[in-house]
Amino acid sequence: MWLELERISKSFGTCRAVDALSVQLPQGAIACLLGPSGCGKTTVLRCVAGFESVDHGEIRIQQRVLSQPGRSVPPQQRRIGMVFQDYALFPHLTVWDNVAFGLHALPVGMRAERTAQMLEAVGLHEQRRRYPHELSGGQQQRVALARALAPQPELLLLDEPFSSLDVELRQRLSVEVRNLLKGLNTTALLVTHDQEEAFAVADLVGVMREGRLEQWDSPYDLYHRPATRFVADFVGEGVFVRGTVIEANAVQTPIGLIRAAAHRQWPAGSSVDLLLRPDDVIHDDASELRAEICQRAFRGAEFLYTLRMPDGTQLLSLVPSHHDHSLGERIGIRIEPDHMVAFAT
Repeated sequence: MWLELERISKSFGTCRAVDALSVQLPQGAIACLLGPSGCGKTTVLRCVAGFESVDHGEIRIQQRVLSQPGRSVPPQQRRIGMVFQDYALFPHLTVWDNVAFGLHALPVGMRAERTAQMLEAVGLHEQRRRYPHELSGGQQQRVALARALAPQPELLLLDEPFSSLDVELRQRLSVEVRNLLKGLNTTALLVTHDQEEAFAVADLVGVMREGRLEQWDSPYDLYHRPATRFVADFVGEGVFVRGTVIEANAVQTPIGLIRAAAHRQWPAGSSVDLLLRPDDVIHDDASELRAEICQRAFRGAEFLYTLRMPDGTQLLSLVPSHHDHSLGERIGIRIEPDHMVAFAT
């Protein structure tokens, strides 16, 4: 493995910020630590960068030990690049000089060649003589990325890199950054609290809670096969419906019998909370099962409807936006989960 974190822990006084966390990241992969504010994800990033020491455990890159209790390789010797939340560009330097800043050890010709390559890669060669204050937020982010990548680091760290950008620009740049990192075969670790950003950029995502890693998995499996109730609740949207397991792949709920392939077999009679995602609740005018629309959120191609069943159970449903229904209207629905995600009550 390219990057290995083996049961690392970090405390600040009596507060355990990171608790026995282990992850492995292969070469060329992009990973993300995702979680609410205060869960410890930025502390993990700072430990990897060398800005914080570890109390327990070990951090390795290509089998080279960077951190362990009593030993920490200085940040400047780790061959790790970092893109900060505020970009940390030098305001008195041009775009060119910002990118070239970390290349002092190279001969002049190689330094210029590498700087030009990185500016071409991020699409800013035409802006090379400008200063940071003359650039948009997205352009500043690209400069910070080019500067971090210019010394050809073994690992790139990104700390909430899109948080100061508007939603549309954030979505576009997250895809551009992923394509750039993949094109350069750069191994990267990203920290964010925005799951859409994590899913757009990362191959692997780790969901953190109170310093611990709840699940380390692909974005698809985090969404469709959450390992814990916290992950199921934190990732994506959905509601839990109380039910009783009747037989394998069948749960009796207040809104009817729901069948789906189950990743985990529950004994008959088990009480469970069944997770239903918005895409599990299908709008169907021909269905006898009716629900009242109590909230609606327009999302362009779709509406997200909050539905109330006759017994008071609430569900979420994604419906194509040409099905424009009013608040209070009753619509037909089918419950068709592709697979069953449930947790014991």
